[in-house]
Amino acid sequence: MTSLRRRWSIYLLILALALGARVAAAAWWQSRIPAGQHFAFADSHSYWALAQRVVHGEPYQFGPQGRLFRTPGYPAALAILFWGNGGEATSILAARYWGALWGVAAVAATMGLARLLVSESVALVAGLIAAVQPEAIASSVFVLSEATFALPMLLQLTAWAAAWRASEQNCPTTVVVGWSLLSGLAAGIATLMRPGWLLFVPWGAVALLVLLVFRGRPSAEWRRHLAIAATMLLGLALAMSPWWWRNYQVTGHFVATTTQVGASLYDGLNPDAHGGSDMRFVPPFFALQEQADATQETPPEGLFEERLDRRLRDASVTWARDNPGRVAQLALIKLGRLWNVWPNAQDLGSWTTRMLLAASYLPLIGLAVVGTWLSWREHPHLVFCLLPAGYLTSLHVVFVSSLRYRQPAIFTFSILAAVAICGLWERRWR
Repeated sequence: MTSLRRRWSIYLLILALALGARVAAAAWWQSRIPAGQHFAFADSHSYWALAQRVVHGEPYQFGPQGRLFRTPGYPAALAILFWGNGGEATSILAARYWGALWGVAAVAATMGLARLLVSESVALVAGLIAAVQPEAIASSVFVLSEATFALPMLLQLTAWAAAWRASEQNCPTTVVVGWSLLSGLAAGIATLMRPGWLLFVPWGAVALLVLLVFRGRPSAEWRRHLAIAATMLLGLALAMSPWWWRNYQVTGHFVATTTQVGASLYDGLNPDAHGGSDMRFVPPFFALQEQADATQETPPEGLFEERLDRRLRDASVTWARDNPGRVAQLALIKLGRLWNVWPNAQDLGSWTTRMLLAASYLPLIGLAVVGTWLSWREHPHLVFCLLPAGYLTSLHVVFVSSLRYRQPAIFTFSILAAVAICGLWERRWR
């Protein structure tokens, strides 16, 4: 009993440290916002406005042409905070503190995943790393979807790993199906937070299948893995179905996520693309679509935002097809931006901030590499800790890239780094 209390005390101390670091970071960041300016990132304005519409029961749309502008996950999370304030918009600092609580929950989920995959000692070290790692802290304090996304992502990975382990141990089918459905449901919630996560389940399923083939695993294991992935897709569809049904009611056809795919694609692939985001092309395309609509003799079909989305997507695809060399060059630039040692030129950050991030990021990556090498045979399930980084890299060498987009992978890298620390410590005293 004493040992159990001691372990729980350590867990609680780590979570208290995570909360303190995030609350302090939220207050510090808010103090740096210039007077008269509410947010540092343009996306935050749309999330804030949509959250207010949710809490007041108003139609879910951003501006006159944005009925499918954003998935409802993060605005709904903000709306919970507003409801706690009597339905009125709370202070932005309170929203940052709210994000800090989500960040603490992500630290707890990191420890839970590490404990399932390896051991309790690794879980404690991973939790400590995630509690104080600057990028993990930063993901909690901005009024952006990253503040809430990490938790369902980690829960998805935990349930997926549990399903795989239950399958290997020949547990009852209901157990495997239950964990698989929970993983899919968490994937759907994560997608409602960040729509780019939609394809993670099929992407991860293919990656794991390739690993099984590479390791020479029997075909029966392949089939079990594919059955888990298929059940996860069912759970994903169940979680997404209210949003899909709402979109069908609005448009009359299926819309998987939002009408911002075309704009996001053009942002990453266009004649002036440089790897980062620069949305100044939107007003000219907006005007072109208005002109095209005005020349039609009959009212154009569908929503304006859908037609604009198609125009941007088609323009991006056409340019990419005609400029494959530049597309390849941009992919390398985006790769460098995503995994850069310190903030890119267009990101916020003083030299002190840059050095702090470099001093924390380089050891984390180095230890994660060592942890992967040490655990390759003994703990094969740790491959789940590599999947987010692989998927986010695949996604952002196409779309725009920034340090912001790698932050969810920092939590799973913390587990790999903890494996390295614990493994090296055991070897030292063996």
